[in-house]
Amino acid sequence: MIPDVSCHARMISVVNPSEDPSKIHTAIANVFPYSVIKTGDLLVTATSQEIRSFEVIYEAIRNHQSQRTYSRHLQNNTSGNTTWFLLNKQAAFVKRVVICDQSEESPLGPITVTLESPNIDEIINWLVW
Repeated sequence: MIPDVSCHARMISVVNPSEDPSKIHTAIANVFPYSVIKTGDLLVTATSQEIRSFEVIYEAIRNHQSQRTYSRHLQNNTSGNTTWFLLNKQAAFVKRVVICDQSEESPLGPITVTLESPNIDEIINWLVW
């Protein structure tokens, strides 16, 4: 069950000269439904105030039994009420959720996901356990 907590999520991806911004828009929309996406020439950004925007990631974590990997990333990247992780942009375009340890693992650059909430620990626990 989705926790009833407030959150603010941001997704950002750089648009490389060889990329079509609409494809990055699609990649973000594929893994973050219920978000508001703005497509520019240099960046594609998305925001959401709804925890249900993470439902696709939640399902992917369970389907691939990758709770430990995501837990490690989210815990290691937590500072105060904020945590972040990186997703492979090309994988997101084909509706796959693939976390990156480093930005270089996504050849065209990752989607940077930042999640902020006064209940960040509850959200992390929901996502990964």
